[in-house]
Amino acid sequence: MDNEQTNAEHDASEIPAEAVASSGLRAVIQDDFDIMEAVGGVRGIIEAVVPTVVFLVLYTVTGELNLPLVVSVGSTAVFILIRAIQRIPITPALGGLFAIALSAFIAWRSGEASDFFVWGLITNAAYLFGLVISLAVRWPALGLLIGALRGDATSWRSSTDPAKVITRRRYTYITWMWVGLFAARLLVQAPLYFADATEALGVARLFMGVPFFALIAWFTWMMVRGLPDVESEQAQRSAE
Repeated sequence: MDNEQTNAEHDASEIPAEAVASSGLRAVIQDDFDIMEAVGGVRGIIEAVVPTVVFLVLYTVTGELNLPLVVSVGSTAVFILIRAIQRIPITPALGGLFAIALSAFIAWRSGEASDFFVWGLITNAAYLFGLVISLAVRWPALGLLIGALRGDATSWRSSTDPAKVITRRRYTYITWMWVGLFAARLLVQAPLYFADATEALGVARLFMGVPFFALIAWFTWMMVRGLPDVESEQAQRSAE
């Protein structure tokens, strides 16, 4: 296994934790968008969807809560064990295990199956709040992250250079797109949660998870690829 594949798999577990995956951010600054890289490869997809699918299937079939919770957490632990056996870094996967274990604990304590998804709602709300605040203070969060990966973390924010103005606007639009992602998840999933529609909530979570993430990552790449090259700008300023 080469280093590139290892690095992609290293970040796969970020997606179950609802984070803006570092693998996805790397994908949007490449010349060619690789959707599999954006979602962490086949391993990333499997690690993202299996715990939820296992929980939904077992809960629907048995109507019992404890077994689906145990098997869901166990599946995540198995993924970590496989990583360890294959000598793939397990540290990022621990975040996914924490999220699943916490979700299972909340559902177990309340006795409500729908509470298995409440942590996902909380994290989506937190990301939505953080992105909106970053836009309100004119520090678009996705601009800071993508800018850092491109080698220009902050100079685009206040510069009057036309290229920087374009970059600043694009970063703002990109951040708004991610606001839309988290807002859409909450608008669809929160009513299902309060209606105690566990099966529908689980299906919505699956469809609005990896597929929506990949779609927004692709739109982000479309907007990033046309930006002025950072290295060219720096070389031009040095020459002047």
